[in-house]
Amino acid sequence: MEKLFIGTAGWSYKDWIPSFYPQTQSSGFDWLEYYSQYFNVVEVNSSYYTYINQKIVDGWIKKVEDRNDFLFTIKLHQDFTHKKKFSGEQIQSVKLNLNKLNTESRLGGLLIQFPYSFVLNKENANHVKELIDIFAGYEKFIEVRHKSWFIQRFFDFLENNNSSLCTIDQPVIGEAVEFKPVKAGDNLYIRFHGRNTKAWKGSLRKFGKDQSYEEQSERYNYLYSPGELLEIEQKIKEVLDTVKKVFVILNNHPQGNAVANALELIHLLKERIKVNVPETTLKAYPRLSKISLN
Repeated sequence: MEKLFIGTAGWSYKDWIPSFYPQTQSSGFDWLEYYSQYFNVVEVNSSYYTYINQKIVDGWIKKVEDRNDFLFTIKLHQDFTHKKKFSGEQIQSVKLNLNKLNTESRLGGLLIQFPYSFVLNKENANHVKELIDIFAGYEKFIEVRHKSWFIQRFFDFLENNNSSLCTIDQPVIGEAVEFKPVKAGDNLYIRFHGRNTKAWKGSLRKFGKDQSYEEQSERYNYLYSPGELLEIEQKIKEVLDTVKKVFVILNNHPQGNAVANALELIHLLKERIKVNVPETTLKAYPRLSKISLN
């Protein structure tokens, strides 16, 4: 059984042309189908902003039908995590898609991401418990960004409630958590947001203001260096043997940086195997020639 699932947060980015998707695309060319040739998991982020129609999920399943090991992880809608206002109908909408993916053995799990402002207190702890209970029966990954949560009591709670901790890597500002993979549950889920401290601080100052896509994405505009990736590899391998599955998701998406770093982590975490790197990405990131099958 596959243990390592490495991919990116989302796949539908126009600025991945031509660093990943080819500049010229033939009729019938599909981005998800192309993506699945190189990765075995994708994190669906659009589910955070909208309730996705089941027919769209059917389309995803069909597009990856030739990849037996391909999984989707679903990010829970912000109504549940940020706004804390949701109805039974909205719960059912999420569950229908989770069930559809689960039936087809395509569900990696449900990502439940809370904001930095979500600190550990009784009210918030009860809210986490409520969501875990609502989505009992599904593998869940809990992403908390404030370091107050990083105590053994919380880790034990996740372990006892069919949930795992989501470890993140991002600029350490204020009371944000440092990058340290921790076993809390059967699986390990790691998200890489980049280390663009200057842009991250800038985005905090602009919080709540209208911003263009480019402005919103700038804090994720970061390419991990080979040295940083070696450090990351070592920290992941310290806990690798203690869990059943490891999900590694790159969210430093601008210009295709996530694609390049994900391919590099496949190489490192799978004992230096040569990797299937598309020509488009080799051209954009020449350093990947060292790890490429081509």
